[in-house]
Amino acid sequence: MKFRPCIDLHGGRVKQIVGSTLSDTRAEALATNFASDKPSSFYAELYRADRLSGGHVIMLGPGNEEAAAEALRAFPGGLQVGGGISADNAAYWLAQGAGAVIVTSAVFRDGRVHEDRLRALVRAVGKERLVLDLSCRRRGEDYFIVTDRWQKFTEVTISPESLDYFGRHCFEFLIHAVDVEGKCAGIEEELTELLGRWTPVPTTYAGGVKNLADLYKVKELGGNRLDATIGSALDIFGGTGITYAEAVAFNRREGC
Repeated sequence: MKFRPCIDLHGGRVKQIVGSTLSDTRAEALATNFASDKPSSFYAELYRADRLSGGHVIMLGPGNEEAAAEALRAFPGGLQVGGGISADNAAYWLAQGAGAVIVTSAVFRDGRVHEDRLRALVRAVGKERLVLDLSCRRRGEDYFIVTDRWQKFTEVTISPESLDYFGRHCFEFLIHAVDVEGKCAGIEEELTELLGRWTPVPTTYAGGVKNLADLYKVKELGGNRLDATIGSALDIFGGTGITYAEAVAFNRREGC
């Protein structure tokens, strides 16, 4: 298990946002924990210096393309990029320096998986450079995959069957527990345990990690099969729960 870094972009700036407050129609509802004065390349260069590969650059809406490309150029091959990625533009982002592209919405229509879109993505970039973002929210007893900046519920739940299906088309999953994303109030423990048991491919869990103890909790509940990313709790993003140095040291102790 290892800590994976992130660069979340909103309005062209590096920000940390409470994921469940993202909306296309109600800008006033957006809850922002942190907005950086530093460019995206600052964080990418930091991760490159500490050899933290496999981090995620996420474009939360339009107007983030240049900031994303700037981060990718600062750490060629070391970062994955997501947000509005489709079969039509995936090759462009690989050419900008992304190690892989992260996709959710492009493989869904009207809440259902469209296998033709998924096959087109695999043809465009190859399974070995495709990460599927299966971020989810709880409804009743199940976790449903959500799309369009986590606003729209699909008809697809997180299950052994769905993970097995998606795992045949990509090399990694990125899964945000959207209900706790950005709240620094602890991880979604049940989801973490389920992912550790069910995932057939390397998976990064995101959502709610508030301190170093939570990293170890992800390791324990996930059966040492999940990586974890940390956003708002990190000191480099204005947080007080865990320092970036502690997260890097965690990787060193884990042999990453």
